[in-house]
Parts: sequence; structure tokens; C-alpha cells
Amino acid sequence: MLPRRSILSVPGHRANMHAKALASKADNILLDLEDSVPLEMKADARRQVIETLQTAGQGASRLSFRINALDTPFGYRDLLEVVEAAGEHLATVVIPKVNHPGDIHFAQRLLDGIELDRGRPLPIGIEASIETAQGLERVKKIARAGRRVQSLVFGIADYSASVGARLVSLSGHGEKEEAIYPGHRWHFAMSRIVMAAKARGIRAIDAPYGYFKDAEGLERSAQIACALGCDGKWAIHPDQIDTINRVFTPSAEDIERAGKVLAAAEAARAGGQGAVAVEGRMVDQATVSLARRVWEQARVLGLV
Repeated sequence: MLPRRSILSVPGHRANMHAKALASKADNILLDLEDSVPLEMKADARRQVIETLQTAGQGASRLSFRINALDTPFGYRDLLEVVEAAGEHLATVVIPKVNHPGDIHFAQRLLDGIELDRGRPLPIGIEASIETAQGLERVKKIARAGRRVQSLVFGIADYSASVGARLVSLSGHGEKEEAIYPGHRWHFAMSRIVMAAKARGIRAIDAPYGYFKDAEGLERSAQIACALGCDGKWAIHPDQIDTINRVFTPSAEDIERAGKVLAAAEAARAGGQGAVAVEGRMVDQATVSLARRVWEQARVLGLV
């Protein structure tokens, strides 16, 4: 799977914003049909997303869309109509508010049916958004619910509402958390999502940071997510992309450190030694695995 450091979400009905998003440096462009679209514009937004996908002129690896929840009258039509019309231009579909593995089963069966009707592969992945207490409780089963599942995404605002957490900012997306909680308020939820994702070998993606003018808060939020094992983070404004990309990109120091560990591990292996020493420090195989992951990410990004 290609790097997914930054995911820029744009409203499905705003064609002018689509053009700006496509010109951005985001790893992935997410055309949204859910929360950012008024009820009376759902059908218009769906048509606009189809048009944008068909005319974007970009590789499918960079384009995704989010349907409405499957317990609404819009979700199944979003999935069916957009994929039938423009599935070859899509990398993934985001399923919001996934509470049960059955949500994934339904989406996968529908995608499989469209693929069969076309008579050729349609390798669209599924990203499951974990936004409720029910979803988090079943997150391991959701992660393993189908071969198309590629990412678990943390939905912070809806999760906050689901558990009855206190609202401390206008957006409800990660601001001012440190003012009311001695630590990281969402550590457990994010760590559980990361654990379920990595046990399955898929991505874990963090929620957006709601105050796009607060660069310092965004960087802190992204650093925490990266430290916990997330692979990337949603953005709600193009100005957030550079910060998110930088945080989730291995630094020159990271790459140099990984290179030292891997070189020492290779020398030890060639010499028939089990232990690895780097600058007087003993390094075990878990650390070698971490170094290999950093090096591979740097390689994919063209940094080595």
C-alpha cells in the first residue's frame, strides 16, 4: 500500500474545492458525501463526486470517497452509484460509523457484485471509520471482516458523543484536550484502533484536527498519533497538509538511525551472531523490525 500520511477531506458538493484539493500535496483526496454535505444536497453531491472522479485525470491510488452511514437512506446509493459510474478511478471507499463487521460484509459484497457485473477486477479497498463505543468494542472483528479492508480510521467527534465525553472546543476535533485531562484523552481508543489495524497488517489513520489556524496544536496532535503508531491523519484544510506530511515522514535523523541498525544487523547475521550492537547499545530483533519499517517508508517516499 502506498503512503497515506495526509488525507484531505473536501465536501462532495463543492466542485471548486475539489480542484484545489487535487492540486495539493496530500497523499490522498477524500471526496465526502457524509457530514460535510447538507441533507438537501446529498443527491447533487453524489453526482458531483462522480463527475470529479471521471474528469480528475489522476491515478486511482490517490482518490477516495466517503459514503453516508449504512443506516441512512443515502449510504447504499452512494456506494452503488459512485462505484458503478467511476469505480476505476477509486482507491478506497470510507464507511462511516462502522459498528459491526456486518457493515463491512455488506459493502464488500456490493463491491464484489459490481466487479462481477463489469467482468474485470475492481480493487477498491474499504476504510472503516470507528466512531462509536460499539465500533471500538468490535474493532478487532471489524478489522478482519473482509479482504478489502485497508484502514481503520478514528472518528473523534462522533466517538466523543458516543461515550458522552465533554465538549471543550467549537469543532470537537482534538482542540484544548490538555486543558481538562492530565494526559492524552483519546490514548486508549487510538491505541486499540492501532493494535487492531497492525495485527491485521493494515493502516491506522487519525482523525482531523478541527482548528485549522492552530498550527502548533495540529503538529502536537499529529506527533501524538504518529508516536502511537498511526500511519497518517485526516486534514480539513490544505494549510494542514505540509505539517501532517512532515510529521509522518521519517526525518534525516530517523533514516540515519535506521540505516545504522540495519547495517549492524546484517553484519551480525553474516558473522553468525545473534546479538546486534550499535554504538555500544544492544539492539534486539524488534528494534531491527522498527528500523526496517522506517527504511522501507523512506524508500517508498524516495528519500533513500
